[in-house]
Amino acid sequence: MDVLDFEALRAARVSNDPFAHILLPRFVKPEALGAVFADLPPMKGRGSFPIEALKLGPAAKSVIAGLQDETFRQIVAEKFGLDLKSAPSMTTLRGMSGDQDGRIHTDSSAKRVTILLYLNPSDKAAWGRQEGCLRLLRGPDDIEDYAAEVPPVDGTLLVFPNGPTTWHGHKRYVGQRYVVQMNYMTTSTKAKAEMRRHHLSALIKRLTRAA
Repeated sequence: MDVLDFEALRAARVSNDPFAHILLPRFVKPEALGAVFADLPPMKGRGSFPIEALKLGPAAKSVIAGLQDETFRQIVAEKFGLDLKSAPSMTTLRGMSGDQDGRIHTDSSAKRVTILLYLNPSDKAAWGRQEGCLRLLRGPDDIEDYAAEVPPVDGTLLVFPNGPTTWHGHKRYVGQRYVVQMNYMTTSTKAKAEMRRHHLSALIKRLTRAA
């Protein structure tokens, strides 16, 4: 199933306020959204789960396959002027947000590029109150000092190269909030350790589910 709009991604503009990023609503094609939502696994626990450890339906699998495809990698590399040919990738899914989530932070230096794809229907009242909407911040101290806000809905895609000033966070939201996170990693020792933990976590979750 062709569920991702690569032509829209190719045409998307890179914004530099407050740092280089692409924000693309409806990267998941509208006609595919219903099937993708239905194919997400039920998730009651907080935290990010390795995609290999989860049972996805066919439409959701197509989304992940598209993100992991070389076409996506090439477009991202061209947009930001990066060489990502040898960059390993790591993909997780988060389905619940809790009290501790959304605090202002930058991502680990082991992550070269962060890709976030939001897979929630747009009809939840919390989004209208700006709860759980990721903000791209001008600094580390004020959640209200933001240049862009990302409603976590309808296949919205956010891509940014990680750096020491890529501050982001969101206002408190507790409840279901699906987001696929994929990272192109460095080849550093720290990145390799993160990926080992990622694969070990996937193995443990598969074994636990099978037991």
